[in-house]
Amino acid sequence: MQRTIKRIIFFGLLIIIWQAAVKILNVSPALMPAPTDVVKALTTGFEDKTLIYDILASFRRLAIGLLIAIIIGFCLGILLAKNKTADETLGTLILALQSVPSIVWLPIAIMWFGLNESSVIFIVILGATLVITINMRIGIKNVPPLYIRAAQTMGSGGIDLFAKVILPASVPYAVTGIRLGWAFAWRALMAGEILSTGPGLGYTLKYASDFGNMSMVIGIMIIIGVIGTIVDIIFFQRIEQNVIRRWGLETSK
Repeated sequence: MQRTIKRIIFFGLLIIIWQAAVKILNVSPALMPAPTDVVKALTTGFEDKTLIYDILASFRRLAIGLLIAIIIGFCLGILLAKNKTADETLGTLILALQSVPSIVWLPIAIMWFGLNESSVIFIVILGATLVITINMRIGIKNVPPLYIRAAQTMGSGGIDLFAKVILPASVPYAVTGIRLGWAFAWRALMAGEILSTGPGLGYTLKYASDFGNMSMVIGIMIIIGVIGTIVDIIFFQRIEQNVIRRWGLETSK
């Protein structure tokens, strides 16, 4: 509760300073609009439902891309963890690709799929798959050998050992991978939508920028940041904390 109050006070002071600085320095709205101008732009966008359609379109692309990324990431992570040859070859490639920003793939995506929905979803999948794969691999690799030996002494082996011991023990890493995958996918989505044909938050951001509507540009940037923070704190952090607590990984304070 105290942390929330501190955040509210901080952002309140930040807005007051922002408003005062713009008015005192007489900054042009085309360069840096005041918070009141941003609020007006956002109000207009929500009243005519433009921003509502944009948010829904962005979340639909994100949901499709992230779901596919989770499936591919889990499968690749398991493959790399259980197959040494794949880990030494494909694993090295995945680590190399992890350092490549998602936006770099956009020209290739446009050439392969065209300037449409598929290219944006492709960027989202790439943005999330690699980090999920790496975390899934680490989770399986880090299963305590004691768990495996204890299960083997009780007659467990093969698929049964994997399904009942190895996979459950790697769940905390998998959850962390999904959380990181969401963050990477959200950023990749915004980058991809900037060059899309809309609708979407990224598309409207670029559209507003082209027409010099800086109030809407900053407003959409705020929406992107707020959505990312809310989803991470309210949804993913809670799931991660519950998993950590349930698996007995919580450190004593």
